[in-house]
Amino acid sequence: MIDIKNRLTAVKNQIITASQQCGRNPETITLVAVSKKKSADAVIEAIDSGVDTLGENYIQEAVEKIEEIKKKYSNNTVSWHFIGHLQSNKAKVAVKYFDYIQTVDSLKLAQEIDRQAEKIGKIQNVLVQINISSEETKSGADQEDAINLAESIAHLKFVSIRGLMGMPPFFDDPELARPYFRQLAKIKELICNKNIPNVYMEHLSMGMSGDFKVAIEEGATIVRIGTSIFGSR
Repeated sequence: MIDIKNRLTAVKNQIITASQQCGRNPETITLVAVSKKKSADAVIEAIDSGVDTLGENYIQEAVEKIEEIKKKYSNNTVSWHFIGHLQSNKAKVAVKYFDYIQTVDSLKLAQEIDRQAEKIGKIQNVLVQINISSEETKSGADQEDAINLAESIAHLKFVSIRGLMGMPPFFDDPELARPYFRQLAKIKELICNKNIPNVYMEHLSMGMSGDFKVAIEEGATIVRIGTSIFGSR
């Protein structure tokens, strides 16, 4: 408990410092504590320490954890973000359990999310995932398709695009990730300039434990941090 609380405090302080150093308001940065492969008990410790937004990568693991945690807290205690690769056949579960789905990378997936959200009368907040690293092993829409994809998804009544998500290649030096963060911010600006109805480019989800300070400097509004809060997996 002490370790998670101390780590969380340190991360929050780093977010404040990084934001202030580049002239941004720390209140505009959402910290998503990534709890994949961590027990429900560890997540409960994190919530008790002040975490209010959690990110999960795997549907089945997430559902079991969320159901367990619901026994202790009311439904609005924490916000859940799905940040892993989502298959269309798991969209129904994702829509039921998650406030945000950050990894929408195709019209097909968005259409299935729309169908499932309509069934339960929900407007599902999503981020469009862009493959800013252009790595074949990473999910995400091609950068060149970003605007067309946003325009296509915008017609769906039960899906609301709230921004973009991306992951740079892994680097030991976070400075090497900067151009990738800058590119995602540029794509966001291009989409903003299109003024597409039902598309709200309020969020840039980028930056993890090793590079979130640089991501904040380049405009991140959501940082996804696991190891620096929960320790190594």
